[in-house]
Amino acid sequence: MPSVLFVCTANICRSPMAAALFQQMIDQQANVAGWRIESAGTWALEGQPAAEKSRLVMQRRGLDLSQHRSRTVTAEILRSFDLILTMEGSHKEALRVEFSTDRGKIYLLSEMVGLLYDVPDPIGSDEADFEATANEIGDLLARGFPKILQLLAHSQNIQAVT
Repeated sequence: MPSVLFVCTANICRSPMAAALFQQMIDQQANVAGWRIESAGTWALEGQPAAEKSRLVMQRRGLDLSQHRSRTVTAEILRSFDLILTMEGSHKEALRVEFSTDRGKIYLLSEMVGLLYDVPDPIGSDEADFEATANEIGDLLARGFPKILQLLAHSQNIQAVT
């Protein structure tokens, strides 16, 4: 079963939206099922709900974040995923340093489309900024889907050998 973890800072805006949007993409794919898709944060306060504007933006897309609760990335969490996609370069670098044994499966989300840039954090902004962030994440996921599949196939081949 392929597994993808999305990581942002507080795990209340970008990464929960990314997980929900990616789950929706997977659910709409033929011949793709049984994926484990979750999120976490580098500096998350445990158990916080998704930001209200994140919930509203996702609700308009038919996605429900009401059950989401934030959590902090740990070695155990990272170890249990095939692919980790971060929202910012600083998240990627921090995770690669702190969890060096998992460094080969940690990427910046924008790398999935061959670019290197941060997805801006909309926290403290208006709803239009949350919508723009959701659109950006959705676009990166849609255009980056072939690369995500490639990385997951590679990861699963490595696990099958070890």
